[in-house]
Amino acid sequence: MKPTVIKSEMLPPCCFEATRISSSSPSWIAQLKEIWEYRELLYFLIWRDIKVRYNQTVMGAAWAVAQPLFIALTLSLFLGRLAKLPSNGPPYFLFAYSAMAVWQLFAQALTGASNSLIVNEELVTLVYFPRLLVPLSSVLASLLDFFVALILLFPFLAWYRVRPSSTILALPLFVLFAMLIAMGVGFWLAALNVKYRDVRHTVGFLVQLWFLATPVAYSIDVVPKALRMWYGLNPMVAVVEGFRWSLLASPGASVPLLAVSIATTVLLLFVGLYYFLSKQDTFADFI
Repeated sequence: MKPTVIKSEMLPPCCFEATRISSSSPSWIAQLKEIWEYRELLYFLIWRDIKVRYNQTVMGAAWAVAQPLFIALTLSLFLGRLAKLPSNGPPYFLFAYSAMAVWQLFAQALTGASNSLIVNEELVTLVYFPRLLVPLSSVLASLLDFFVALILLFPFLAWYRVRPSSTILALPLFVLFAMLIAMGVGFWLAALNVKYRDVRHTVGFLVQLWFLATPVAYSIDVVPKALRMWYGLNPMVAVVEGFRWSLLASPGASVPLLAVSIATTVLLLFVGLYYFLSKQDTFADFI
């Protein structure tokens, strides 16, 4: 929150005049407007996160391709060929890689946002700026890796002779959903991580559990129909299924399940944002 200066009463002549700095409580709209005013700092933080990520690495941005590619190959070998899991039409490798591309975006954005305040400890304690910019920059910086991984997908589509249809126009919508989910949960975990350092040790475990609970390696058809609405409470279900549908024209999530996932996404974003903004005044005290 933007600090406001409140003048105190004049002290005795032997002392200097004191000024007390306190925090105002502007509306959410005012705080979001303040983020726009600091947009140049946001650009700097995003660029810095990208440079730090690949500083002194041999492969550089190729890591953005290597991770989803090798995981998709492993899933394709053990689950596609050996376990014979269905892929609902498209080749299993495309089925797995397309899901891994958007999952990697979500996982990287969530992990980066959760640890962002701790990583930027000196910046948070020494300089005033909207604290929301720190986890937000981590989420947006993850888009670069995603675009690199997505570009590699199109040669594979050509190899398997899968031609994207007009459904590809909906692709940005599901990418946006993945980022909003990462923001909502990431804001909440980032604020918790400042006070409770156990959080950073549980984020990796949380991401692994979330991966198993999301239809990345398997189709949603393996989930009983009676449980699919409850399954939709995991918002990444609609993201992964919708991402596959937009790229591979495979059967996507049903409209009711999609509605449940969208409602859950909005709730996560609202709760995460509210908790972060309510605790941001204490970050410098605990960090």
